[in-house]
Amino acid sequence: MADVIQERREDVLEIRWNRPDAMNALTPDMLKWAGDMVEAAASDAGIRIIVLTGSGRAFSAGVDLKALGSVRIENGSVGDILDIPARRLIDAMERAPQPVIAKINGHCFTGALEIALACDLLVMAEEAGAGDTHMKWGLRPSWGMSQRLPRRIGWQRARELTYTARTIRGPEALSLGLACRVAPAAELDAAVDALCAQIRENCPQALAANKDLYRATETMRLDDGLAYEAKAVYPMQGAEERLAGFLGRS
Repeated sequence: MADVIQERREDVLEIRWNRPDAMNALTPDMLKWAGDMVEAAASDAGIRIIVLTGSGRAFSAGVDLKALGSVRIENGSVGDILDIPARRLIDAMERAPQPVIAKINGHCFTGALEIALACDLLVMAEEAGAGDTHMKWGLRPSWGMSQRLPRRIGWQRARELTYTARTIRGPEALSLGLACRVAPAAELDAAVDALCAQIRENCPQALAANKDLYRATETMRLDDGLAYEAKAVYPMQGAEERLAGFLGRS
């Protein structure tokens, strides 16, 4: 699994694409292994946060079309060989109780951006470039770009980025709402560490509950979302102790 590596630092698990010589271009095996890692982390109560990033100068340049071998691209689709493991990874990230942070350290294009959009939060280096280049190569999205990008930045802005296939940098990604924070590349690790520290202060069960509420209700009508929130029940302990500390109770 050298093409995907994981490193645990206390309660943070960092999963890293590790093909820097190929700009971390994604292969079926890389997607499968990353999915395995996320699914294992999801059931580990000792892991509070998952971070997804890339080695070297890229988060990921997108799909490695050479990995398709003799498989032909038909109707602009890369096919099940990549679609199945990619969708499984995305589903695992969205359903994991932990917040998943995309740390965009460099190039992040097409399929890689689709995966980043499925993360809860996106933190981007100011110098990094991101874009939807499906149209440039005669491809169509099949990992959620057409649904998640407009929900993140708005329909008109999403269309403009897709139709032009242009590259945006960190500051524009922040202004569009694609990224929640940006930092110079040399300070990106520290920026993500600071975000993790802020998240870590909060109740992990409450984090899991709120993640489920956002995920489940994102595409619902307001009335349906309010009803889901009102009826949802989540196992949660520790409120009494936290409130006692705030109120100064013994």
